This record gives sequence, C-alpha cells and structure tokens, in this order.
Amino acid sequence: MSKKFTLSRRTLLRGAGALLALPLLEQMLPHRARADAAATPAGAPRRLFVFYTACGIHMPRWTPSAVGSDWQLTPTLQPLAPVKDDLIVISGLANAPGRPDGDGHHAAATSAFLSCAKAYKTEGTDIHSGISMDQVAANAVGKATRFASLELGIDAGKGIGNCDSGYACPYANNIAWAGPATPVPKETRPQAVFNRLFADFDPSATQAQVEKRRAYGLSIIDFVREDAKSLQGQLGGTDRRKLDEYLTGVRELELRVNALESQGPSCSPGVAPEDTTDVRVKAKAMMDLVVLAFQCDLTRICTFMLANARSDKAYPFLGLTSGHHTYSHHQNLPSNFEALATIDRWEVEQYAYLVQRLKAVQESDATLLDHSMAYFSSEIADGNSHEHKNLPILIAGRAGGALHTNRHLRYSGDPLANLFISMLGILGAPVSQFGDGTGPLSGLEG
Repeated sequence: MSKKFTLSRRTLLRGAGALLALPLLEQMLPHRARADAAATPAGAPRRLFVFYTACGIHMPRWTPSAVGSDWQLTPTLQPLAPVKDDLIVISGLANAPGRPDGDGHHAAATSAFLSCAKAYKTEGTDIHSGISMDQVAANAVGKATRFASLELGIDAGKGIGNCDSGYACPYANNIAWAGPATPVPKETRPQAVFNRLFADFDPSATQAQVEKRRAYGLSIIDFVREDAKSLQGQLGGTDRRKLDEYLTGVRELELRVNALESQGPSCSPGVAPEDTTDVRVKAKAMMDLVVLAFQCDLTRICTFMLANARSDKAYPFLGLTSGHHTYSHHQNLPSNFEALATIDRWEVEQYAYLVQRLKAVQESDATLLDHSMAYFSSEIADGNSHEHKNLPILIAGRAGGALHTNRHLRYSGDPLANLFISMLGILGAPVSQFGDGTGPLSGLEG
C-alpha cells in the first residue's frame, strides 16, 4: 500500500446510484498521526448527544451521597456500572426560566430544557421561547458535517393546541429550538432516519436504478459492495476490520428498521398492539442510528426525546398498570415511589445502552465516547412538587479530554445555563452569555 494513499473524511462508497458514508478510518488521518500510536486522532470531532426524559426523577433513589471521586452508583444509576469511569453526575443546578406562569410546569420546563429561556404562555401560534444550546452548537460546527444536527424522538405529539395548562403543544413536544419562535421538529420513525442518513442516492443515478431499489427493497450494502471490496484492497488490517464491522452494523440495523416498518397497525379492538410503537424496540433502533451517524461524522449534534412533556405513557412490560405522569404525582405513597424508581431505572438503561455503544466504537487510539458528551436529564426534578432546582443530570464521555469524569459534582442552585455555557465552549461554540447564565460552570473540567 502506498504511503501517500489518504482518504478524505468525505469519501463515500458508491454503486448503482447508492451512496454510503464511511466511518473514521486511519487512512483519513494525516500520516504523522497514523505513525504515532499515542497521538490523539487529528481532527477527531467532539460530539453532543442529549437524552430527554419526561416527568422528573425520584431523586432519593438517584442521588449519590458522596461527592467527588468517592461517589457510588445508586439503585437507579446501577445500569451504568460498566461505564462508571466515564460519568459525571451533577446535582444542585436550577433552571429557573422553566417555571411557568401559573400551571403548566411540564411544557414550560421542556421548552426551557435546552434554552434556559422562559416560554410565553399561549395556546396559539404566537409561541416564544429561546434558541436551544444544541442549535447554538449546530450553528457553529454544523457546516463541517452533512447534517448540522439530528432531532429524534419516540412520540410525535400534536403540533397545535393546548398540551399543558394553557401552554401550546410545541413547548411540550420539542427540546430543540432554532430560534425563539422556531422549534425544530423531531423524527420519530427509525426507517425515515435510516433513509435520511444512509440510503440517499447519487444524483447521477438513473430513474431505473432508483425504481429498482424501491421495488425490490434491495439493501444499500448490496449496491455499494463492489466499491467496498475495491476500497478494502487499499486499506491496512485495522481499517479493513473497522470497515467490515461498520458495514455489518449498517446491514443489521437496516434489517431491524425495515422489520419495524413492515409491521402494520392492527385494527382489532382492545389494547393497541406494540408493533411499531414498542418504545423498547424504537428506542434501541434510535440509539443505534445515533452511533452510526456519529461514527460516520454525518452530524455531531443530536437530541432525543424518550417521551413528550407530561407523558402518561404506560409501561406494562415493567409490570406497571398506570401511566408515568400519574405515578409522578406520587403523593408520598410508597407504591408510587416504587413505580417511579422502576421507570427511572428503565430510562437509565436506555441511556446506558447508548453510552456503551459509543464506548464500543474505536477511533484510532480512543473511543467514540471519549470524543463525546452524552447529556441526560429531565425537565423537572420531583414530579409531585414540580421542582425546577436540583435537576437530575448526567454527562458521559470525556469530550476529547476536556472533561474529568468519574465524579459527582454538587452545586448550590447555580443556573443550568452555566453548564451549557461550559459545554458550548468545549464543543467549539464559545458564548459569553446564554439564557440566564452568569458564566461557565466552575469545576466541570476538573
């Protein structure tokens, strides 16, 4: 193999009109970085993933008692045991702009979840909140990737009307805001996300090629196979293994999302079947799509909503009969505490799956997780009192070495916006002011 052979980060596999992005390979790095096994991958991007869950958290089962590096996993955080060294648990931050005018805590706090801006209370179209931190980051770094950002979720929800005590539905159903009056809608169908990311066609493709794939449902891997074989002949052993693993992963995910789409809704009476609405299957498919999107550097900014604000989603597979929002108004009943702890732990399991998948992808000397910040939180803390302080917050990943992990950090009512100011600086989108913030959060970078 010629030492001069270098791949562009924008290299695509092509075939019969199909295009498929490539993961980060050693052949895409400068020769000096390849030769130095101890070097940080040149140009390795930093990524942001945001995981939103609704209705708060049962904080007594969540919060570690010790601070600093002596902290221990609590029952709710136990699913994160394999990645404890990669975590920062943050307590004591407040998002005061999420407090509503009167009732409507869930929608008002969800609109402020990433914007730290107070929502104007309206049921109409005159909505007004603030730009979210993910979109500030996307504006700064999004031009380097095919998609400036990716917005995903499980439930679409209504686009108009009242969704929470006089607050319009866009406040409840979106955490990404391109501007004060412009929520960024999320995609809730894994098949649509897959097609958007991986199954695009070359503009030079003939109509016959396009129609052939549509008619027969042929895999994109089949179309680019010859180009992949040709490329593998020019790669070193490590890159060949990485490319093979990546193509296998794309194909397996393609099969899974195709299976989701092929299961049509049932028209039988009674309880609706799980089929394509099964939150367990959809959540895992979405997490896998995020990993592949980051792996291919198709985007560096992604948000995900496991549910919409004030969700009363039922979880019968957890042995629970009532909805999440119902349980969250626990009235200090032990039975409701147990139900909430069960839901909370399951939500953490979904986040843990994503974090472990990021950790499993190697990028030269480090992992995809090492170059990422995976943020987890809810719009409120306790669901019964609708607390907007002491929010439940996790960050997984070292963000390219910017974060000192395996710690529990405790603050005394500092603005959540201060954390976002720090995170934006780490992502290469420095700001001096954001939301109600007063400056970078002290101690975050250790």
